[in-house]
Order: sequence, then structure tokens, then C-alpha cells
Amino acid sequence: MYRMHNKLNPTLMYLVTLACILVSHLLDFGLAANSSSPRVSPRTKNASKAFFVFGDSLVDNGNNNFLITSARADSPPYGIDYPTHRPTGRFSNGKNIPDFIGEHIGVGPLLPYLDPNLSGKKLLNGANFASAGVGILNDTGMHFVDIIRMPYQLAYFEKYKERVHSLIGKQETEKLVNKALVLITIGGNDFVNNYYFVPNSLRSLQYKLPDYVTLLTKEYQNILMKLYKLGARKVLVTATGPLGCAPAILALRSQNGECIEELQKAADLYNQKLSAMTAFMNKKLGSDVFVYVESHNIIKDMTKNSKTLGFEVTNKACCGQGPYNGLGLCTGLSNLCPDRNKYMFWDAYHPSERMNRLIVEEMYSGFKYMKPMNLSTLMAIDSTKI
Repeated sequence: MYRMHNKLNPTLMYLVTLACILVSHLLDFGLAANSSSPRVSPRTKNASKAFFVFGDSLVDNGNNNFLITSARADSPPYGIDYPTHRPTGRFSNGKNIPDFIGEHIGVGPLLPYLDPNLSGKKLLNGANFASAGVGILNDTGMHFVDIIRMPYQLAYFEKYKERVHSLIGKQETEKLVNKALVLITIGGNDFVNNYYFVPNSLRSLQYKLPDYVTLLTKEYQNILMKLYKLGARKVLVTATGPLGCAPAILALRSQNGECIEELQKAADLYNQKLSAMTAFMNKKLGSDVFVYVESHNIIKDMTKNSKTLGFEVTNKACCGQGPYNGLGLCTGLSNLCPDRNKYMFWDAYHPSERMNRLIVEEMYSGFKYMKPMNLSTLMAIDSTKI
């Protein structure tokens, strides 16, 4: 059988391989349709791989717990629905997006890079370098003081590689990083904690919005190229969400619960540029290294179909105070909704655990919002070395 297979022409071999992947996806879809819990395909579960995360509070797993900053989620009721029912540093009532991605690809919960427990063989699982409050620009989130800005996240990644070198050698380390999945989520803070809601914002005085978005995408391209040079070959790049609809923004600007058009236009302009930039980089590199995730459209469509999905509240945070529970931090003194599963937002800016789960399910199995491929296809290609 194998001798006959080796004689197949390249086109037929490609079609056979493609058919195998499609059958695999149909099987995965069938399994998922019969279970509410996330499924991990045997191929991805048994394969040895790592997972790396970069970005802001949407994906921070607790690095800021080890820093002197107000951008922290280390006190109740954060973590109320996490398996330990204790705060972890995740800006969620439970699990966040990296957690659910890890479940789908067979990687256990990532440790924050600053966690002293991240050592030895635990390093081979990957690491989370994200830090709440950061942006693409180094001057974003200055009021948060001690956060891991993007140049330092990348520097920590280089340090991570050095540490792994000492465990498994340079060649195996490069192979580990090349095969790993990378997630980067950043950009929202450059609007809400720099251009817009910072008193006397220098950036808003320097740049008109289109020019500012151009600056952001140019700097982001440099960050992505640095990741590529460090060995990343499978990178999920997420769009920023519909900024004008976050409870925090509604509390500050909305009169009757309507989303703020100015922020929506800013997010749309940025996301269009980001999509074009990732496509350009893939063409330049001659490979689909960067997979663009239309997070904003996922959230917009889920909001439109909220009743069908079981959400009863779409514009108010579960935890907070003031209009739309959008003012200040989520603390033990805040208003707290009794059923987190009915809320799309957990706090003033961040999705609830259930929302995070649904977003990742769309990323993994859907095709509408993933350019040029969804996560299951990305992992299958990695597994079969196509």
C-alpha cells in the first residue's frame, strides 16, 4: 500500500490529503453537535505542542498579579466561576479565551510568565506573556504604571527560549516554537486608554483618527514581524471588539443605551487596516503565518442573536456599579448578577466566561470570521505537515 501511494502524482496526493482533512472536520463537527462541552480531536490532543499568548487584559492569565499596578483582577468576585472559585488574575468570572483555545488544541492552562511556578518541564507547555492595560504603543495605559509593555513581552519570550534551550537544546526549542500556536490580542487600549479617554491626550492632539490608525497598524506590523523572527509560524491575530458598545463606554457617553458611533467607527477603521495588514504580511512571507480573527463581527452577530444564544443582557456588565454597571472596577462591593450565563459582559470591558467559550467555538469551527482559515484547519495542517 505504501509503495503504491508513493507513486501517486503530487496533485492526486494533495486531493487525498485534503479529503482526509475534510472528513476529519465533519467528524469533529458531528461530535461537537452532540455535546455542549468542548471537544479535542485525538490528533491535536496527542500531539506534542506549545501555546503562547501575548497582549492585554482580554488574554492576561495573571501576570499583573506580580506587578505594582491597578490593572489587576486578583480579588473576588473575579474567578467566581473558575474551577477553584478563586480569582486568578483573569479578567473574567471564570475562564478566558486562552483557556478555551487550550482546551480545543490539547494544551493545559498556561501559567503567566512571571509566575515562579513556571519552570522545568512546565515551560514546554508554553507561557502567557499578556499584561492588562498594555497597547500597541508604549505610551498607552501610562496610568497603570507597572505593566508589561509589548517590547518587554517580546523580550520575555526571548528569555523563555533561552530557558528552554537549556532543557532540550536549541534545535528542539526552535522546533517547539515553530510548531506552537500563538495568540495575540491587542489594540483596544490604544483607543480607550490613550486616544480617547485620557485627559489632554497627546496622541489625539498629534493625529487625526485615520493617521492614528495608520500609526497603530505600522507599529503592530513591527510587533508581528518580531514574533515571526523569533520563530512564530502559527499566529492568531484578533480584531478589537466593538468598542463603542462596552458598558464602560455606555456609562460615559450613551444616553439611551445606544452604542457610541465615534468609537465604533474607530474600531471598524482599525480592524479594516489590521485585516489588510495581515494579508499583506502573509503574501510577503509566502505563507499563511497570520490568521486574522474578526472578533468584532463575532461579537456583533452574537449580540444580534443574543436571545437565541440564551443571553438576556447585552449592554450591561454583570459586575460593576453605576449606569450599565460600567463605572469603576468590579469589586466585592459591586453589584453582582445572580446568573452570569445570561450576561454577555462580565465587567465594564470584558466578556463573561460563557461569551469567551462561544467566541472560541466560532474561532475553532466556524469559517465566516476567520481569514484565511479557522483554528481547527490551522491545527490540522500543522499536525499533518501539509
